[in-house]
Amino acid sequence: MTAPVKLERIHHVAYRCKDAKQTADWYADVLGMTFTTAFAEDHVPSTGEYDPYMHIFLDCGGGNVIAFFELPNQPEMGKDPNTPAWVQHIAFEVADLDALLAAKAHIEAQGIDVLGPTFHGIFRSIYFFDPNGHRLELACNIGTPQQYDDLRSLAPMMLEEWNETKRAPRHADWLHKEPLAWLHPEADPKA
Repeated sequence: MTAPVKLERIHHVAYRCKDAKQTADWYADVLGMTFTTAFAEDHVPSTGEYDPYMHIFLDCGGGNVIAFFELPNQPEMGKDPNTPAWVQHIAFEVADLDALLAAKAHIEAQGIDVLGPTFHGIFRSIYFFDPNGHRLELACNIGTPQQYDDLRSLAPMMLEEWNETKRAPRHADWLHKEPLAWLHPEADPKA
């Protein structure tokens, strides 16, 4: 009998981009990532097919890497017409609410529309799009150890209920109930 794979971490995630240089510059200027590596080939190493590409890698911090492929010989990249724009996204973590609010101000100063902060019970998030049309999220954790433990224990029951009914289980309704202090501008937004 074999054992399940033991993963160490995500090595990298890869997405398509319209322009590799524009993408590397944007992620450096807007999100502070470091462009570390570029691969360019005329033939795909895994399949051998002819398809020239530029593959770039950016350091997101904490050992995390995001990568992009520019594929000039392929048709223009599109989106899944059956999936809403809010579904597929890449989320990055920032240290705390102050960092999230500073990031929002910086990103908006670049002329980028930002949605949020949005309250998710155990984290707050902002949302925006990169120049390739990928939706990005910055999130800061605000949950307590007890909240994370509660959610971990509820997860199997919630998934099973969803699987049977295809209706949202209500076991963790508190996750999207905005705290009163956040709703009132005169209150401390860190509450």
